[in-house]
Amino acid sequence: MKYLLIILGLLFCNIKSFAQTETEQVNNAVLQIKNKVIEWRRHFHQFPELSNREFNTSKKVAEHLKNLGLEVRTGIAKTGVVGILKGGKPGPVVALRADMDALPVTERNNLPYKSTVTTTFNGQNTGVMHACGHDAHTAMLMGAAEVLSKLKASVPGTVVFIFQPAEEGAPEGEEGGASLMVKEGVMDNPKVDVVFGMHIESDIPAGDLEYKEGAFMASADLFKIKVKGKSSHGSQPWLGVDPIYVSAQIINAFQGIVSRNSDLTKAPVVITVAAIHSGLRFNIIPEEAEMLGTVRNLDKDIRIKVLEELKAIAEGIAKLHHATAEVTIENKTLVTYNTPQLVKKMLPSLEKAAGKNNVRSRTWVTGAEDFSFYGEKAPAFFFYIGGMSATIKSEQAAPHHTPDFIIDDSKLDVGVKALCQLVFDYSKVK
Repeated sequence: MKYLLIILGLLFCNIKSFAQTETEQVNNAVLQIKNKVIEWRRHFHQFPELSNREFNTSKKVAEHLKNLGLEVRTGIAKTGVVGILKGGKPGPVVALRADMDALPVTERNNLPYKSTVTTTFNGQNTGVMHACGHDAHTAMLMGAAEVLSKLKASVPGTVVFIFQPAEEGAPEGEEGGASLMVKEGVMDNPKVDVVFGMHIESDIPAGDLEYKEGAFMASADLFKIKVKGKSSHGSQPWLGVDPIYVSAQIINAFQGIVSRNSDLTKAPVVITVAAIHSGLRFNIIPEEAEMLGTVRNLDKDIRIKVLEELKAIAEGIAKLHHATAEVTIENKTLVTYNTPQLVKKMLPSLEKAAGKNNVRSRTWVTGAEDFSFYGEKAPAFFFYIGGMSATIKSEQAAPHHTPDFIIDDSKLDVGVKALCQLVFDYSKVK
């Protein structure tokens, strides 16, 4: 009996040692490529490309994956790239996703790798900038692909690396993004069992990880409202129907949906009219006005009700003032939902990557992410990684999608570790 206990003790120690060695292998492999990941990120930052136009970005990604010996598929959802790694051990199919596209924003940062790329977007000249951190996402997933390829013999199951275009939305008249990737089968061949993704944030300390169970990021529905009235001279509004005045009443009424008609104790709602176009001259009441905006929700049932009320209010107020309103609503993202049981099981993986004191729960976010479409096909876990320099406070960090957006890329290795650790650990807890 004494010898049996000794043998069991040795077996336990060996198992524990193996687990530690596995994590150490990941950490050591990540350390070897840390500088390479930063170089990739800065290259993509200097040479950004807009949605569905990520030609050079996807080419660089595909070449990297091919050099690693992965099965590589290109041209998915126009410029998307998928790499498939078959591990040396049996196990599940785990998908890891990064987005590649930049934004029509002119950079104001004084960086040696600052973007000077310009283009024409919606008829206007503009700069092109990675003002949301997708350059970091792409670089970190490339890093994870390299590390897991080196450790292939120990990798359980199959890893699907999804490099997605057009997260910011396809150009008008085109399809794109996660919904098109899903439509073209990235979650089905091979059949994905679980999907993970992350987003760098400019107001979270570099290398820290934040997450939320359940509803995490909002759905986004884009609306276009054309209010049609009757033109008249500016001095005689009673002879016409002023679409600008009617639009103003509609805009004001929309906020009543939020403040009076939505149960905000269940989930927040945000309605934003971000553009309004009408008229050509100071003394001519125009015939038409057009409004563009978004509705953001964190609850499926509330979303349906809000969209119904938005349409009814626009049409009703227009009719009240003898005008008409054409309402078009287009869904861009669903609610990004983190499967609660999956989150609980995988938290130790994040803690291994970042340190237990650097991983924390947070509240939900009214920003949107098309990662949500992958979550319709498999259990999903999407989390944040910090990119804020230690020299500033969170309230000083420039928001995403702005010319001054900047991240500290010194802790991108934490993101690479997290992705790799999730792959190794999921097979043990699923």
